[in-house]
Amino acid sequence: MDAKIAEQSVHRNAEDRPARPRERILIAARELFARHGVHGVGVEAIAERAGTNKMTLYRHFESKDLLVAEYLRGLAAEGAAVWVEIEAAHPADPLAQINAWLCRIANHAEHGNESGCALASAAVQITDPSHPGRRVIEDNTRQHRDNLIRLCRNSGLSEPELLADQLFLLVEGSRVTWQHAGEDRPGADLATLAAGIIASHRR
Repeated sequence: MDAKIAEQSVHRNAEDRPARPRERILIAARELFARHGVHGVGVEAIAERAGTNKMTLYRHFESKDLLVAEYLRGLAAEGAAVWVEIEAAHPADPLAQINAWLCRIANHAEHGNESGCALASAAVQITDPSHPGRRVIEDNTRQHRDNLIRLCRNSGLSEPELLADQLFLLVEGSRVTWQHAGEDRPGADLATLAAGIIASHRR
């Protein structure tokens, strides 16, 4: 979600009805966290951006850490929905699903709007193992890895767990370089690099 869309959405939701305070807080948090990082924004700035106050924010989220966790949970849900869409578009074709996932990541991350990039960024920022957001990040990582293992196995490719890990590491590495490197970033040829890895696992 870019800044202009987020700004328009703070006070209205998809049904064009006034957004409730909790919705406005999450929308504001998403925009500000994406722009400044989860540690670079305070609750006061989030409350102000949402058109409310800290008391209302804490009524819905007992702490900033819990707000961060809910923000990450929303991103993870979007990632899970992508798998559902891809499966519907390529039923009974696990290899096509893998390729569609890789292409989708490449296309979305090019424009800085891919939720996985935000999750990867948060994973770097949140180092405290007791932070509630860590559990969300770890569960999301496990879900994507499990999906990849299942699809690699169902595609008849050799060493499906190893292949899944190779693809996952390639994707995560590419997401990091997309955020920090210029146009000549190493992750620009994600699909090509992935195709070479997949080819090496054909029986």
